[in-house]
Amino acid sequence: MEQNGEQIAHAIAGSLKIIEQDRERQIIEKRFGLNGSKETLEQIGETLSVTRERVRQLEKVILIRLRVAAKEGKISELAPAEKIIIRNLAEIGRVAKISTLADKIYGRSSTNSERAGLAFLGDISPALTIVSENDRYHGAIAIADVGDEKQIRAKVDEIVALIKANKKPLSLSELDEKLSYEHPSQISAVASVSKLLATLNDLWGLAKWPTVNPKNIRDKIYVILEAKKEPMHFNDIALAIADSNFKRKDVTTQAIHNELIKDPRFVLIGRGIYALDSWGYKKGTVSDIITSILKSSDHPLSREEIVAEVLKSRKVKETTILLNLQNKKLFKRIEKNSYTLNLDNN
Repeated sequence: MEQNGEQIAHAIAGSLKIIEQDRERQIIEKRFGLNGSKETLEQIGETLSVTRERVRQLEKVILIRLRVAAKEGKISELAPAEKIIIRNLAEIGRVAKISTLADKIYGRSSTNSERAGLAFLGDISPALTIVSENDRYHGAIAIADVGDEKQIRAKVDEIVALIKANKKPLSLSELDEKLSYEHPSQISAVASVSKLLATLNDLWGLAKWPTVNPKNIRDKIYVILEAKKEPMHFNDIALAIADSNFKRKDVTTQAIHNELIKDPRFVLIGRGIYALDSWGYKKGTVSDIITSILKSSDHPLSREEIVAEVLKSRKVKETTILLNLQNKKLFKRIEKNSYTLNLDNN
């Protein structure tokens, strides 16, 4: 990894040597942030005592000169760096966010200047394509044969449109069935360029959808339960969040329990055990459940039948159900241990 960094640094230094004037070299260094901090045209203009427009013109001319030099093989240090970048891109889908690629190349969390260096080399190299960052796209680098910037953005937009039309997240395998790519990793790589998309647990969806981009405790609880597809105790939910891929996982068990109580999507079905209402569970006490069961029946039910029905929607002990059945204000016992509603009190 250290050798990779050295090759990248040599390529940047070798490219900058092509620029003869110190002022022009400063413009490129400041515009890309090669020393750690990017500057605007106005900021550079003030430093160099020239207009914003003059800085823009000089930047354009310098970059054209560098691209020509790179294409003609006049920057000898560039080829080894291109090889490193292309090899790493090939391993992760042929296109990647600059931050993702930099972290991979350096084998750690990359610095701003290291990311800026890759963006600079990607801009001048004929073997690479740069996708500029804006409100819809992350700054990214691709192997040139993936396409130019416009073509890559079109690929990203195609995936976004497909997910929007589906109205719910799609797995990578589902996307692979609907799109024509050599390998699913390429779909994931292209999708990662979009600021409109997010991924979680192999699902891709819109960044505004909590199922793939949960931002609060309630959303995280929902994602955990939906993935588990069965009721869970709040302590187990807390452990699952701690083991998850969520950005923030430092949530207390008490906070989780509080949110479970407040959110109508979560139904208490046992002592500390919660389920999703979308699974068909209804809120209420055991007595409420027994009442609902007896109301829906056109005849009295035996104790065993009531217990069996309650256990379909509640994780409680049989003795708890039988104790609730003893509530004479709600339930009437008739012959042979059968029960019906006590209509005298309703």
